[in-house]
Amino acid sequence: MSRAIEIIDQLAKDFPDAHCELKFSTDFELLVAVILSAQCTDKRVNIVTSELFKKYNTPLAFATMEQEKLESLIHSCGFFRAKAKNIISASRDILQRFNGKVPSTMDELLSLGGVGRKTANVVLSVAFGEQTIAVDTHVFRTSRRLGLSDKSTPEGVEQDLVEALPEDKRSSAHHLLIFHGRYRCHSRNPDCELCTLTDYCKYIKYGKDI
Repeated sequence: MSRAIEIIDQLAKDFPDAHCELKFSTDFELLVAVILSAQCTDKRVNIVTSELFKKYNTPLAFATMEQEKLESLIHSCGFFRAKAKNIISASRDILQRFNGKVPSTMDELLSLGGVGRKTANVVLSVAFGEQTIAVDTHVFRTSRRLGLSDKSTPEGVEQDLVEALPEDKRSSAHHLLIFHGRYRCHSRNPDCELCTLTDYCKYIKYGKDI
């Protein structure tokens, strides 16, 4: 059994309920929530969208909204100007080029204004059931600490994980590595005493991220 499979199988035992913690009811709401989640906690995003989606939850609603208004509604998520611009741009693209529906392929998602590879991978995995691995800060950190990748970019880490894992484990690996990073392998002061993966960990071995 490969190192990567051993790690993911152990994480599945540690976090059997690992899942997307963003709250949404449609593919489009998921897309908006993922855009808001950049450099922001899912908890904060859920607080914001619990009110936002009561009034605005369609591409048309955002495509016709003044950017300044959306900025005020999502201000607490951080980077609100860029996020508002991206949400409005993506909404207009969905209306104009995809008949108001969130597209379901990587190339189409990446063609939306403001949508990058991480966002596209999350939507493909969570909304459409594709076996993709989205590399956010948690996946990036934990993958490098556990020796699953030594790449210095999210794209490089994603490529290593895709190559190391069988297709049927990729989507679950995304959620498991996020849960590991969010609830145990914190950026600062990781909870190493409770970790079941110390034998694999470069952070334990070297006392720092490398």
